[in-house]
Order: sequence, then C-alpha cells, then structure tokens
Amino acid sequence: MAGQAAAAVHPERWPRAHWPFPADPALEHKVAALMAQMTVEEKVGQLIQADILSVTPDDVRKYHLGAILAGGNSKPGARLTADAKQWQALSDAFYRAAMERHDGRPAIPLLFGIDAVHGHNNTVGATLFPQNSALGNAHDPELIRQIGAATAAEVRATGINWTFAPTVAVPQDVRWGRSYEGYSQDPRLVAEYSRAMVEGLQGKVGTPQFLDDAHVIATAKHYLADGGTKDGKDQGDAEVSERELIDVHAAGYPPAIDAGVQTVMASFSGWNGVKMHANKALLTDVLKQRMDFQGLLVGDWNAHGQIPGCSNTDCPIAYNAGMDMLMAPDSWRGLYEHTLAEAKSGAIPMARLDDAVARILRVKFRAGLFEAGLPSAQPLARRADEIVGSPAHRALARRAVRESLVLLKNNGGVLPLDPRKRILVAGEGADNISRQSGGWTLTWQGTGLSNANFPGAQSIGAGIARQVAAAGGHAEIAVDGRYTRKPDAAVVVFGEDPYAEFQGDLPNLLYRPGDDHDLQLIRRLKAAGIPVVAVFLSGRPLWVNREINAADAFVAAWLPGSEGEGVADVLLRSADGRVAHDFHGRLAYAWPRTALPGHGAPQFPLGYGLSYAHGATVPALPEVSGIQGEQIPVGNYIDRGKPVHGYSVSLVGADGDTVSADVSSAATADGSLRMSALDYRAQEDSRRFAWTRDQATLAVRAQAPLDLDRQTNGDVLLVVTLQVDALPGPDAWIGLGCGTQCQGRVALGPQLAHLASGQWSRVGVPLKCFRAAGADMHHIEQPFQLGARAGSSLAVFRVALGTDADEVVTCPK
Repeated sequence: MAGQAAAAVHPERWPRAHWPFPADPALEHKVAALMAQMTVEEKVGQLIQADILSVTPDDVRKYHLGAILAGGNSKPGARLTADAKQWQALSDAFYRAAMERHDGRPAIPLLFGIDAVHGHNNTVGATLFPQNSALGNAHDPELIRQIGAATAAEVRATGINWTFAPTVAVPQDVRWGRSYEGYSQDPRLVAEYSRAMVEGLQGKVGTPQFLDDAHVIATAKHYLADGGTKDGKDQGDAEVSERELIDVHAAGYPPAIDAGVQTVMASFSGWNGVKMHANKALLTDVLKQRMDFQGLLVGDWNAHGQIPGCSNTDCPIAYNAGMDMLMAPDSWRGLYEHTLAEAKSGAIPMARLDDAVARILRVKFRAGLFEAGLPSAQPLARRADEIVGSPAHRALARRAVRESLVLLKNNGGVLPLDPRKRILVAGEGADNISRQSGGWTLTWQGTGLSNANFPGAQSIGAGIARQVAAAGGHAEIAVDGRYTRKPDAAVVVFGEDPYAEFQGDLPNLLYRPGDDHDLQLIRRLKAAGIPVVAVFLSGRPLWVNREINAADAFVAAWLPGSEGEGVADVLLRSADGRVAHDFHGRLAYAWPRTALPGHGAPQFPLGYGLSYAHGATVPALPEVSGIQGEQIPVGNYIDRGKPVHGYSVSLVGADGDTVSADVSSAATADGSLRMSALDYRAQEDSRRFAWTRDQATLAVRAQAPLDLDRQTNGDVLLVVTLQVDALPGPDAWIGLGCGTQCQGRVALGPQLAHLASGQWSRVGVPLKCFRAAGADMHHIEQPFQLGARAGSSLAVFRVALGTDADEVVTCPK
C-alpha cells in the first residue's frame, strides 16, 4: 500500500482531543512581549536542540539555543556514567549561559531533555523500573502514574527538566528492536497507560502539582506508527491503512493531549513512503489542529536529515511541515546557519517561525523555568542524595517487578519454592544487573557495564540468596550451573543481551540462533534430577518452546530493572511457608507459537497468565520453529571464521590480484597473505592470517552496498574478535571500502601492541572513525578490510557491528 495516493490523510476521520488549558491572556501577553524583543537570530536559536557532547555553554550564549539534550551515550565530561552531582554541575553551567546575560538581550531558560524511560536510567544510583513491555503485563494504570511521579522527582533532583517519555508506540511486530519501549500491542492498554504516565511525570492539570518543582515536562513519542513499520524495521515505513493508523497507532496521543502533555516527538519512521518529519497532513492538520495539540513538536536525533531534499544541517521542509524544534545533536551549528538564512529569505515563513517560537516559550512559561533558578539550588536537587534511588522509589520498583512477572508454566506445582531448602541460581542472568535492566541503562545500548555500576541495586540471584538465607535455607549462585552440593531446586536466569533501537532488530523470533547453551544448561540440571524454574529475561516475547518444555516452570520476567528481589518475592514462599505474593501479570504481548512472526494463532494469547491460585498443566509445546537453515545475527559479516550469507571474503595480494577465501585455507598467488583454519571454541571455527609481504589485505565484500549512516550516528562499533600472534610496527590498519576512490582506514597497530600473544579479544572501532577517515557511510561495499606489514599474524573469529568490546580504538585526531 505504498505511494502518495495511499498516504492521503482525512483529518475529519481522526479522533478529537482536548487541550486542557483554558485561554490564558496573561501567558499570551508574556509570550508576545518576549517575542517582540527577540531578533530573528534569537528566534531561530529557540528552534534547535544540541547534544551536550557537541555544544558548550558558550555556544548556547552565542547562538541563543532553545534546548539541549543528553543522548544515550552523552554524559558530563564525556564520562561513561554520571551521578546526580555531575548532572547538576552540567545543568548549572548551561543555565548560567542562558540566563546570566550581560548584553541587554532577553534571558530565555533552556529546555534540557534526557531519555528517562524506565526511571532516571542515565544516572548512577537511580531507581531502574521495569521496562515498558514488562509494565504492560501489570495492567495497572495507577502503578504507572506512581512510577511517572517517582521518575520525575529523580530527574528534577539532577537538575534536568524534560524527559523524552512516555513511548506510546503500539508494537505490532516484536522483531522491532524498540518493542520493549512499548507497553503493549493492545492499543487500549497503551491509551490507558499514556494518560497515566503523562500525569505522573507532569502532575495533573488543574492541581498545584502540575509542572511544579517535583515534576518534569513529558513527551509522547514517536508520532506516528513507529511500532507499525514493515517487518519491524527500526526507522522503516509503516505500510498500513489510515484506519489502522487511527485505530492502533494513534491510540496513545489523544489521552496524552487530554492530560496536557507539553511535547510530542516525531518519529524517524514514515507512513506509506512519506517520512513523518515531512508529513504536514499528520503533523499539522491532524496533531495540531484536529487533536488540538498546542504544545511543542520536537524532532528525533537528526531524523530530519532522512527527508528527501534535506540534510542534517538543512531542512526547511520539516519546519514548514509543522516541526517546532529539530534535534540536531552534532549538526546544530550548520542547521542554525541554514535555518537563519531560510527565515530571512522567506523559505520558512515568518508566521511559521513565530508560531514555533511561541509554542516553545509557552512550554517554558508553563513549566516555570523563568522563575526556577539555578538547577542545583532547586528544592529536590538540594536533597538529591535522599531522592535518587530512595527506599520509597526502590520499593515501588520492586512492587512493579512483582506485578509484571508472567507465569507461563508451572507443571507439578514446582513453584513457589521453599526458601528453607537448597536452591541453585544459575544462568548468565543470575547475578547480572545490566542484563536484567536491558538497553537505555546508563549507556545507550546498556552494554559495557558491571554490577559495580549499580550502587543500591540488586541482582535476581542476590535477591533470592538473601531471602533464602533469612529463611534458614542455602542458596548458591553459579552462572555455569556447577554446584558444590546437589540442590533441591534450580532457578536458571537467562535471556537477551542488552540492546537498543536498530541494534535490537531481528529477522525472526528465534532466541539466540545457533547458540543452545541456555537450553543445554536447563536440560543438564533436569537430567540430574533437579527441578528447574526458568526465568526468562527479554524485552519481547521470543520463540523459546524448547526451553519451556525443558523446564518445570517458566517465568517471563521481561526486563525488571534494578530491584531483582521482586522476582524472589514471587518465586519463594515466605519463611513460614505462606504464599506472600502470587503471580498477577497477564500478557500484554501475545507469545509466539513459531519463530515466524504473524503466522497462526499465538502459543499464549493476550491476557494469558497462570498463578498459584489458578494454575494449569501446560502440555509439551511443538518444537518446530518454522525457520529453515542456519541463522546468523543481523550485522554479522564473519561468524565462526566464515563469511555469513550475503558476504564473501577475499585475500588481496601485494600485487593486487584477488583470491577467494570462502574456504578453510587459501593464499594469494604471490604468497604475500596466507589463511589457515584454527580452533577457538570449536573445530576450525576461526581463521589465521599471516603476511609475508607488505600491502596485502583481507577484505569482506557485501553482495549489495550497505548504508551504515544511522549506525554511525548511533555510536556503533565494528567489533572484531581476534587473536594476535605477531603484529609488528604501527602500520596495521582496519578499514571500510566504499568504492574505487573511497575508503576509510584507521590505524590498529598501536591499539593492539599491549595484547598478549595468543590472547583473544573483542576489538571495537567506532564507525565514526571510518567516516572521519573518508568513508562514505551511505555506500559501504566492503564492511571490513584488514592490512598489515610482513611478519604480522593474527586470527579472526567474528566480525560484526556492536556496541560492546574489550578494547575500543580511539579515533585519530
């Protein structure tokens, strides 16, 4: 249903919403008076949002910027993580730049936005609530309202005034890597939660609490149909009818507007071939007029640059379509210059410019930002140590964990477990707070972290162990399931690695294709006569029928966040043998019968969920996934030493001649580069490359050119799992090929000099390094090249895109 005809919009068919603020002459007078003092340059500055890693307080002062943000990997001082005091100091610096004017010009406070999407998840020590796909299973809007209020308090305590939440997407294909940001595939539940979260974050309109010093500006996102793209592709195209757009994907917006949501964020995605940032009919005619949204419409991270005819630094189309503020994290300066020129030339009409500025200023006035004062001096900020990660907030998060767990199977009544017995907690998620929290946790992808990064938090295994010890039993945590004494029962905690956005996109619903180590662990414990409770950590339902069959009980724990003991509360009886907490969670997403999305009836439908009070025996499930052939994760180029489907490996000799290396051993005709098989984890699962002459290279070629621009903007790495035997000199390099006269090479030798011979390591090179070195990231023909001098020798196991590495190469200056 692609094409312009299918993209016709009929605003009269759309639901109405009601902007809940009465006419306010005093507010309008303040806005008009301020705008009368503003130059065109100052007005244009209000329309642009820059990221803290690419803008300084002096820049804000010079360019009159209206907003800043901290992206998922953006922390004060470019740190990996940041605490409340560091956020406050940064907020203070930017506040002073905007408000302490000495040139006679009007002082306009900044909006400071951050993705506080499951608690204040960018701050060390903050309470991490379950991710949204978990919360949907609780079917409890009042719980959501309380979580919103707690999150708002922790955000304000760090000096920040705006959160990019809630996500009101209605995911229809959970292959989408952002599915866990959606509460449910059911639009009715999303609508209920949308209003509740907005009221929790902002306070209720008409009460003294609305946008007071304990609340933050909320954002309904991503408008529209980000959860309806074809094949669940992030930033893709929703090929659906207008009726489905209205009935399913727009469900969360009228309740959010009725609740007074101050900002709406437009989606990267498109609808029937038209990018949302350019869709005037949906942005202006529907959202602003039909739905009466009178707040601020903000863009997503350089999303305007994807509009045909636009770039990251130039996009009048988006402003004219109805965007009020564009998020230009690292492109803001160029966007400012072009937008200023277009405002002066009339390419962006002055009436449109003034409308956008007025909307932005109204939000700032309603939020009290002109009177709020220095961020660190505000009431909650002065008590940040008490507010961030407070006992009350952690208790609320623990309750949310209990309410969101879904019991899929409990054959033989193995649950609840007796804490007075011997219990083994095994699996990679047994004692891993990062894994149980998922993406958008301290870092964008939620990777590269340890339990030490989560002060005050508790892993699932630690929570079980504490309650077992208190009841007089014995708990042992062993990730590999190797116990010192046979337990009476085992809890195996396993699931997805953390991910965010497109890094989490899947081709199908298989769980860990080609890697059955979790299944084998469950089966090994069962074979030893030990009852097994499987606790599955995931942002979405996946095909795990074999794991469900292998376990006696199976719990969908989703991504529960920092309060792991909430899982123990439900899995264990109390010390006196009572059931203190039963399962209450009911599926907000249907659980698949096969790994083929949308094929046939679900294995477990919406609303399914067993409990101790209402149990049932689950018969053996079919173990046919519906997927044929070997499955390789998306973004892999070499896996287990071999090129994956769609790619080929070649050796290029010093003389320029090429030979195929899609075999176990090969050599160039001139003998300058030789390849042989090597055993790493299994027989011949790696390849060793030895250089006898300079100028020889190893190259992976794609069947069709790749567009890696989005990944590059998203701080993704090219990760090579390798073993260095000999890498003499500084001349080794890693590169991307983008055509005969186009390539980007990054020096590798100095970064690997400290690696011990024979040591396997994951070496990551930021894609930004290749772009800076000259690669055209829109047209990558060879996503991996490797060159070294004579005498070099190294082995390669895997080459893939990722965000987690043991060694990260620093981009050359």
